Amino acid sequence: MQNIKIWDPFVRVFHWSLVVAFAANALFVDDDSKLHEWVGYTVIALVLARILWGLVGPHSARFASFLPGPAAVVDQITDIATRRRRTHLGHTPLGALMIVNILATMLGIGATGYMMTTNAFWGVDWVEDAHEALVAWAEISVVLHIAAVIWESWRTGVNLPRAMVTGTKRVPDDINLVK
Repeated sequence: MQNIKIWDPFVRVFHWSLVVAFAANALFVDDDSKLHEWVGYTVIALVLARILWGLVGPHSARFASFLPGPAAVVDQITDIATRRRRTHLGHTPLGALMIVNILATMLGIGATGYMMTTNAFWGVDWVEDAHEALVAWAEISVVLHIAAVIWESWRTGVNLPRAMVTGTKRVPDDINLVK
């Protein structure tokens, strides 16, 4: 078993803070409350901090190190279809696309949420409809993300949730590592 240090503390704290904040606002906090707004602002601050960290953070946190090209996406899909066991040192190509999706969706939710608090857009139906549609899309994305993490953990033998807690991927010796 290879132990590979990959996720820095910022990435891990960001990930789990976003999980808690989004879940709180989507599932528990009253939509019309000030707390909902403040949790929303927290989500936006987290996402903006992650975007900054994606530009200046360590190699594994930088977007340039994991944003995939079409060939990498096709390679991962081929790995899955042919049952080839390979794991990526950092994010998988499909995982990286999900990250971009979730970050962009969170920004859209935050923008439309903020718009609903302004005089210009207060009570405007399309803004509220867009906000609700983006929340629904985020919830679908989160479910897909969790399912994919469980699937990839099972398929590759690499416990991905554990890696996001500890920062270290434990990779079986019999698996090929994609850097």
